[in-house]
Amino acid sequence: MTLPRIALAIGDPAGIGPEIVARLLADPATAAKADIQLISNREALEAGARAAGVPLPVAGERLRFVEWAGQDARFAPSVASADNGRFILDSLTLGTRLVTDGQADALCFAPLNKGAMRMGGMHEEDEMRWFAKLLDYSGPCGEFNVLGPMWTARVTSHVALKEVSSLLTPEGVAGAIRMLSDALRAAGTAQPRIGVCGLNPHNGDNGNYGSEEAEVIEPGIRLAASQGFPALGPYPADTIFVRARRGDLDGIVTMYHDQGQIATKLLGFDIGVTVEGGLPIPVTTPAHGTAYDIVGQGTAQATAMTSAFDLACRMGASHRVRQGAGS
Repeated sequence: MTLPRIALAIGDPAGIGPEIVARLLADPATAAKADIQLISNREALEAGARAAGVPLPVAGERLRFVEWAGQDARFAPSVASADNGRFILDSLTLGTRLVTDGQADALCFAPLNKGAMRMGGMHEEDEMRWFAKLLDYSGPCGEFNVLGPMWTARVTSHVALKEVSSLLTPEGVAGAIRMLSDALRAAGTAQPRIGVCGLNPHNGDNGNYGSEEAEVIEPGIRLAASQGFPALGPYPADTIFVRARRGDLDGIVTMYHDQGQIATKLLGFDIGVTVEGGLPIPVTTPAHGTAYDIVGQGTAQATAMTSAFDLACRMGASHRVRQGAGS
């Protein structure tokens, strides 16, 4: 069996990334899932392995250390700085190039610190837009949050709440449905069941609390269906996650950031995964942050890191098949 090839980056070397990557690589099951190209930093990885109480990863049949300039740099733990921000951006650039050059099938990285990344030279609003620029990709894209079998996407993301309504369009709703459907299929769900959130309390209550449901969201659902991406809804945002939790839906399209984030983090803060959706390559990462407050304490859990890695393996295998079909 041909295993997927995963470019694995330790994320922020000042955070818990090195520790949870060390935990991931110490699990014998990891080597059975993929051929791994590790983009790391020697000192940070050594410290992470010590904190986790696991052996330092060594190169082998399924693990190769990528030789690059950042591997010998030094960073103060638990500090966001321009230095570790540049390290993050350079390591992600390297991992992206491994995938686009055909040397890897997917990129998986440990948590990042957006403040450090901005100090290090990121000018985009988030890493999603940074990836899109790096890939010279101008199509629709957005973050997906994955909690076991449940996926969420959003029509708007890192914008002020007062701007959400003006940014919603039928095309945007349809685009989010399409991206989420494609991603679920790439992860192995042949016929995704997508539900769509309303925006207003009680789904607008027939226009009494707002008209976006009738004027924007429903036309967006119809547009997506006409393109071959059926979805259900809109459903009130305060009940749609109940439907998903009982197994009626595989994915949910929300209208703004916290509409989905609050629900998914409440259901499983330490196991969630973020997928940089819509991009030409598969990219996954844990949904939690760098946890500067517990660096070096040996308490960081690799549950979400393992889930992100497993998802990268599934999506990477699909990506390889698609690339082969297109060659």
